[in-house]
Amino acid sequence: MKNAILSISKVALMSVFVLTTSCSSDDDSTETIVETVEVDSSLPSGTLVVAKSGEFIAESGTPTMGTAELGTDDDDSSFVHFTSDFTTELGTGTVGVFLSTSSEYTADPANGNPDLMLIGNVDANGEKFIKLSATPDDKYTHVILWCATANIPFGNAELN
Repeated sequence: MKNAILSISKVALMSVFVLTTSCSSDDDSTETIVETVEVDSSLPSGTLVVAKSGEFIAESGTPTMGTAELGTDDDDSSFVHFTSDFTTELGTGTVGVFLSTSSEYTADPANGNPDLMLIGNVDANGEKFIKLSATPDDKYTHVILWCATANIPFGNAELN
């Protein structure tokens, strides 16, 4: 019985949410392509060892700032971490978070978006952890914040 309670507790702590990339726009004529990704909102186990990090550069007139970090925890799980000073424009809704091979959001859906990896959404400022399903390829050098509905970048951080 003790093991059953522990297992149920672990499941409850490791909630998985399905989110879509979207944000609102005053222009209803904008066509939106919605991608869905399962986001594991678990916190790192033990210490997050940061392998790469970068400061966000604001784009499209947004107040985006803060730090993005890529690292692994004590269980060797990979995470993207936004530090407590992270801020972006959220008046329009959620903003998609992508790992990218450059600072430019370059969609290529016909080829499976080889230069982008959707990892989640931002729906609040401040500290955030996104647990990744696997260690990302070294080809990903940036974190991009993208508003799909308005079709504009809100910011990017080069990971060094």
